[in-house]
Amino acid sequence: MKLVSYKTEDKEHLGIFVNGHIYNLNSCHKLIPDNMNAFLEGGEPLMERAKQVNQDILDGKLQPKEEIFYELLAPVPHPTSCRDGYAFRQHVAAARRNRKVDMIAEFDQYPIFYFTNHNAIQGPGEIECMPDHFQKLDFELEVAVVIGKKGRNIKASEADEYIAGYTIMNDMSARTLQMEEMLLNLGPAKGKDFSTVIGPWLVTPDELEQYKVAAKENHVGNNYNLKMTCKVNGIEVSSGNMADMDWTFAEIIERCAYGVDILPGDVIGSGTVGTGCFLELNGTGLLNDPNYKVQWLQDGDHVEMEITGLGALSNNITKADTDFSILALKK
Repeated sequence: MKLVSYKTEDKEHLGIFVNGHIYNLNSCHKLIPDNMNAFLEGGEPLMERAKQVNQDILDGKLQPKEEIFYELLAPVPHPTSCRDGYAFRQHVAAARRNRKVDMIAEFDQYPIFYFTNHNAIQGPGEIECMPDHFQKLDFELEVAVVIGKKGRNIKASEADEYIAGYTIMNDMSARTLQMEEMLLNLGPAKGKDFSTVIGPWLVTPDELEQYKVAAKENHVGNNYNLKMTCKVNGIEVSSGNMADMDWTFAEIIERCAYGVDILPGDVIGSGTVGTGCFLELNGTGLLNDPNYKVQWLQDGDHVEMEITGLGALSNNITKADTDFSILALKK
């Protein structure tokens, strides 16, 4: 099942995406709330009702009116929190190699994550950035999960049960801001907090069963053979696979939930897949060729991420009409 959030006449709604059409879930079943947060808080009973609606539409038993004029939002427009992990060893190793530093041994000891701005979640469509963001503006190709039930001190062997669904994530990054602030060993903050994009819909785990593969050796949890690509202005710049995750989402959730509650509506990203950002691609290019032409996102660029089973997430990058700069405020 593919769950969507969308807007009509400035009001947000919850729907399902079936055979290329969006249907309002509350219209199909009055006991299903009309927004994603309330739906996720309702847990398994509401999820089962929605799955039954989805199946009834597929079987022709239910023929609801489809939505025609709508704006597609992030599937979870108002997450309770947003964390981002660091699960792909290939990305971490390449980024460190490009900086001429050794691979950090601690990567293989435990998964890590950071909190980002859950109030800056966006979905398909326009991403407006400030002038300073365009100082090495970057995409990051990732998968994300959304938590479906409350839990604390969850073991990795049980953690997949807490996942309501999967979606594509683009962890937008302003690299100049990020690198400056992290010189002080704190962050990332302003380099990340302006936009995190997820979408186009939330795919329930049962839809991905056909792609399931074993976790890597000495790791626990579900993993999936899902091809991941990113195109900028129609040209493929990144290609990877979710199966290359070293740390599984189950293991990341285990760490997230240690001594603290995770909640329905929490979003957790995988971290960047190998080759999944310009920072890594530029570094590798320059390492092999000093004349390599580096690339960053520009005003007017079109970014499309596609992941097997999860759909395609498309965004247009635009520049805010202002000259306000916090980089210019440095003393």
